[in-house]
Amino acid sequence: MRPANGDHPPARPSQGSGRSGPLSNYVQVAKAYIFEQQIQKALHDTGVSQAREDSIRLAGVLWIDNVRRVLKLPVRTFNTAVIYFHKFRLQHSDGEYSFVDAAAAALFTACKIEDTLKKSRDILCAAHNSKIPRQDHLSPDNPIFEAQSRTIIGLERLMLEASGFDFRSSHPQGLMIKLAKMYEFEKSSPVARTAYSISLDLFRTFAPLKQTNATLAFSCLELAGRLHDIEHRAIWRGEDYNQFKIDRGMVMETLLDLLELYTHHRMSTTVGPEFPVEIFLNVRIPLNVECEEKKIPRFTAWFEGGTERNGSTSTSNGTIANGDHPHSRSRDSSKNVSPKDVASPSTNASSASTAPTSVPPPGGANAIPTGTAVRQRMGERGREGTVRFILNPDREREERDIINMYNQP
Repeated sequence: MRPANGDHPPARPSQGSGRSGPLSNYVQVAKAYIFEQQIQKALHDTGVSQAREDSIRLAGVLWIDNVRRVLKLPVRTFNTAVIYFHKFRLQHSDGEYSFVDAAAAALFTACKIEDTLKKSRDILCAAHNSKIPRQDHLSPDNPIFEAQSRTIIGLERLMLEASGFDFRSSHPQGLMIKLAKMYEFEKSSPVARTAYSISLDLFRTFAPLKQTNATLAFSCLELAGRLHDIEHRAIWRGEDYNQFKIDRGMVMETLLDLLELYTHHRMSTTVGPEFPVEIFLNVRIPLNVECEEKKIPRFTAWFEGGTERNGSTSTSNGTIANGDHPHSRSRDSSKNVSPKDVASPSTNASSASTAPTSVPPPGGANAIPTGTAVRQRMGERGREGTVRFILNPDREREERDIINMYNQP
């Protein structure tokens, strides 16, 4: 095999060299999708309680959404920014950074990827000016943004590393609009309008990390129809799933993720305040019944032998209640916080250091000026040495076979 990009297989050590063991070379393969079990394991490794995780995730996404609206950035940039924000938090503990810094760095990175370029100072300035009277607005060149701007630039590299330098993101809105037209929903119809809003709320969950655009689009349309009590048999029965290479289990998992969001955090979403909580509970009942009758597992990609955060194993609806997290919510209950305990996503960029002590970490703009505090987790996870990123998993397997061949006694 001819190595690509100028790489060469390691030279075979001489018999008397005494060299043994694996090379100090950690390979991270880019993942287009992540299993639910991998998400829960990553959250367990970071040591965050469920209530705290929900609060910080929702606050960070809301911060990104507010700032991108001020800057008039397209939805694609919002989608990409949230994806990077989620992936970053799965690899780095919330105690290592300020969630405002992470959200700003994710939006800064997404602006480059989606070719809607904005300077880090522009993002910080927009966040600052959105919450003060117009006569007190600052310019992006104000020195007050200097320290946090350096922090964001330092976190940008970690954002890319957390994603494995994979620039693929989920953008279900376009396909969802096409499906709405295919199923003869008018653009201004309640179902179409609600479905579009649901597609934005969807990014407040981890569903975009797990599912394809087709799964997300069908889920938004079906949930919108159920909320308005407008049945569309082709959508609800999944008559066209095969055409898009998806199945009912994938859509059901996404529907339950959304209903969990609206049930527990209704006022932190766009669609939630438009409907009373009883409607979401009523919508969930027939979905639970369908899961029981068709034996649809709560998480379609939950593989056997996996452990939950509370240490138990579970793979089906018989042991995990539909719509519930697969892990215990009571873990670390003494540290649980409500959304009110988290600094408002509208916190001024210049005053991030004034966040309550329940928000990780105190220090805000000056918390990690070079990103070294976050970087230390690489060593803690046994990744000392060179970290390389590969997009093609076949290439990674070929390299592993070559290294194993040279490591044989």
